[in-house]
Order: sequence, then structure tokens, then C-alpha cells
Amino acid sequence: MALDTHSRDRGSPDRDTAGVPLPSVMPIDREAWRRELNLSNFVNSYYQYRDLLKWVGAEASILIIGPGQGLDAAVLNWRGFRVVTFDIDSTFGPDVIGSCHEMPMFADAEFDVVIASHVLEHLPVPYLDQALDEIARVGRYALLYLPVAGRHAVMRIIPGVRNIELTAIVDFFRFWERPDGRNPKYCGGQHYWEVGFRGFRVRELRRRFSRSFVVLDDYRNRDWLPSYNFVVRSRRNFSPERSAAR
Repeated sequence: MALDTHSRDRGSPDRDTAGVPLPSVMPIDREAWRRELNLSNFVNSYYQYRDLLKWVGAEASILIIGPGQGLDAAVLNWRGFRVVTFDIDSTFGPDVIGSCHEMPMFADAEFDVVIASHVLEHLPVPYLDQALDEIARVGRYALLYLPVAGRHAVMRIIPGVRNIELTAIVDFFRFWERPDGRNPKYCGGQHYWEVGFRGFRVRELRRRFSRSFVVLDDYRNRDWLPSYNFVVRSRRNFSPERSAAR
């Protein structure tokens, strides 16, 4: 794996890329992973579709970063969205190959929405803000879905009256741990950080995202517990006039 010996912002430790490995492919059997399809994939696709309809509307142009097995793109194309897929790994057959921390092939505000579902945690922290800046540059909105650290337990009560549902979720992990952001210590060496650890708690992620975005919504996916989902709007590309015309 190549090393980037340059830093774009020496004044910020989070952006100091000196000696940090460049974003690369997942260290797993990617062909085998591509062939897998689990219930969580369908749940995740549904939530993307739901968030798109709620915040953006139908027939939007979408950039999917990390198309994985291809289910998200298939569902959204089927429902009338205009989808372009993007990945650093040719294994998944993306329309465009590259890393999301540098996307010069796309113009400013080229897409209505950028979807990065369980992608950003694969980036060393020094590249994370660069990726957020790029996502905010090429899209008007973004869906940023992220993994929650640890193991999870849930108790749900559905009495069957007026759509009432009571849910309690408990997470088990070393909540005091602070990832160094430069070594992939989680998820079998795939993740540099996860939601819930020090520095990556929800309030801290809101603060980080707010540099490039307005956070419109964030919520725990109660149907797929390892996922915490953010809906954000680019600070630089959002136009009230354009939104009203849609």
C-alpha cells in the first residue's frame, strides 16, 4: 500500500497525511464478499430509498460511493433515479474508479445526492475531512450511513395499536476507547473508526459534518442496529430556488 508523504494542512492533526496509508481496497476476499447478499443489504437499500423520497424527491441524480453488491443501484435505478456508481475497487464494477477524497472527474454540484453508505469508516481520519469536502462539492445532499461500534441488543414492543412501537437498544463496546485514525483496528482490519468511540460520538460527528454540511436528520437504524444514518445538505451547493423548483 502506497504512503502519502505530503500534508495538506500541517496545522490540523486530523488532516496531516504524512506517513498515513492512502485509501485502498478492503483487505478481504472481495469476490466472495461481492457474491454475498444479506437481509441487511435490503434494509439498507430501503432506508436509502425512504430518505431520498423524504428529503429530495424522485428522479434525482445520484452518485453512489461504494456500490458493493449492486443492490442499492439496482433498486434506485428501478425506482427512476439516475445513478452513477463510484469505487476505488474495480471488483465491484463501478461506472467510475477513484477514491472519494479526490473526485476531480466530477463537476461542482453535478449530483443531487451523494450516497456513502458504510464507506467513510474505511478512510484514515486524515483523509476523512477531504472526502467530506469533496462530497459537499459534487452533491447538493448526501446520505452518510456509518457503522456503530461493538455488539448490540434490542428489545422491541409492538402492541399492534396505532403503529405504536417501543424500542430500547443497548450497545456493548469500549466506549472510552479513542481510535488513532491511522491504523485500521476494527472490523477485521477494515475500519479506522466507528460511531460511538471517543472522537466519533454522534455529537462529535455532527460537529465534523457541520463544517461542510447542514445536518438535516440523524437516527439509529432500528432494523439494522450496526448502522447510524445521517442526512445532510451541502453548505456550498444548496439553492433554495432550485429546491423549490423540483
